[in-house]
Amino acid sequence: MPLSVVSVIGARPQFIKASVVSHALRARDGVTEQIIHTGQHFDANMSKVFFDELSIPKPDYSLDIHSLPHGAMTGRMLESIEAVLMQAMPDWVVVYGDTNSTLAASLAASKLHIPVAHIEAGLRSFNRRMPEEINRIVSDHVADLLLVPTAGAVANLLAEGIAHEKIVEVGDVMYDCAMRFGEIARTRSTVLDRLGLSEKPFILCTAHRAENTDDPLLLRSLVDALGRLAADYLVVMPIHPRTRAVANRHGIDLTLPGLILTDPVGYLDMVRLEQSSALVLTDSGGVQKEAFFHGVPCVTIRDQTEWSELVESGWNVLAPLREGSDALVDIVRARLGTIGTAIEPYGRGDAASRIVAALENRARRK
Repeated sequence: MPLSVVSVIGARPQFIKASVVSHALRARDGVTEQIIHTGQHFDANMSKVFFDELSIPKPDYSLDIHSLPHGAMTGRMLESIEAVLMQAMPDWVVVYGDTNSTLAASLAASKLHIPVAHIEAGLRSFNRRMPEEINRIVSDHVADLLLVPTAGAVANLLAEGIAHEKIVEVGDVMYDCAMRFGEIARTRSTVLDRLGLSEKPFILCTAHRAENTDDPLLLRSLVDALGRLAADYLVVMPIHPRTRAVANRHGIDLTLPGLILTDPVGYLDMVRLEQSSALVLTDSGGVQKEAFFHGVPCVTIRDQTEWSELVESGWNVLAPLREGSDALVDIVRARLGTIGTAIEPYGRGDAASRIVAALENRARRK
């Protein structure tokens, strides 16, 4: 039975996940996929490099919508995605994660009565001040198929009254990516040599979330902590464009001894940095997991995380910036050299094939 899918992506984590899911879709006879790229991440280092490195098919539609407030961005995406879907009318619209692209595509498809499949469904930080949390909740409640990474995510959906028959636990596609590209990164990435890190211990830091970067006091607190940590370890920070812009606007000096700033890096370089780091310091949901996949301790500069199992098992510690740079420095120093307990919450690395099977099985029931 032929199956047509439109996949909607727009941000770095979605490109990574789509690399394995699109590969699995296109490997199946009778399955066709079209890709809409909303343009939410548009910088070449945040977008094109991922398509090139991970062999993601060229998008069929590029909407070029970015650099707008949440409402304007989501509204323009909704309008543009709707126009594409009215022409394509696929069997499924596949969305990923928790971005504005996810929300807009979920709403556009549901209003056209096109079934929505949400990959990474059921995750909750239980903090509705985070725009990502609103995007997750709304997307889950309009989706027809909830493709869930963990048992905890299943429990979250059931607690919200979502019907069990809509939920399929498939494992985590990010784990698929780690298994597929981990060794490739070791052999192909040259980032350690380029940054002079081959023989030196370092901390890897990423920070991009609005709650950390839009408040200059919190961003100053982070930079102060990084400067102090850099007295003992090099600190490598692939800096997000919005973080650099906020720092420049508020006169926050990022040229500190021991702090190595670089433009955003591709997936293979990022994996190589994670594999080689002594500790990962981040506010990214995906980077928290990638640190775990590579056996590296993580400190997350947030109040909550949707990946609570990593905190419970000791692989990750929360350290919100509002508690100050002293607390952050102390937590990072205490975490260096530690590991968590052995857990396997994310499946067996076959989430992409399970996702395709679920799409096919549900299509046959119609």
